[in-house]
Amino acid sequence: QVQLVESGGGLAQPGGSLRLSCAASGFTFSSYAMSWARQAPGKGLEWGSGIASDGSNTYYADSVKGRFTISRDNAKNTVYLQMNSLKPEDTAVYYCNAVFHFPLATMDLGEYDYWGQGTQVTVSS
Repeated sequence: QVQLVESGGGLAQPGGSLRLSCAASGFTFSSYAMSWARQAPGKGLEWGSGIASDGSNTYYADSVKGRFTISRDNAKNTVYLQMNSLKPEDTAVYYCNAVFHFPLATMDLGEYDYWGQGTQVTVSS
């Protein structure tokens, strides 16, 4: 069965850092572009970052550009999100997701085939 399992969330102070991990199984990870999306309390899903299936290209929403870095290790079937300079508005449930038909990734969350269960990130002083 397909699984995407996020981990690494928790509490951070403004200006702090967290690194999220997403472990994939049940599909050919290297054939899928990956992304991270988030949902803040009371708000809709927001796409944040994407990475091509081979890791050759990365893309970021303006809200996280310069602060977050997406990466992947295909040998470990894992995608990461390094989050630096965290802000209270980064508080959200973070989801990783996989897409087959857009190997360079896409900002359209409706195109993604698989989703993880999410991990909570809280940024507060």
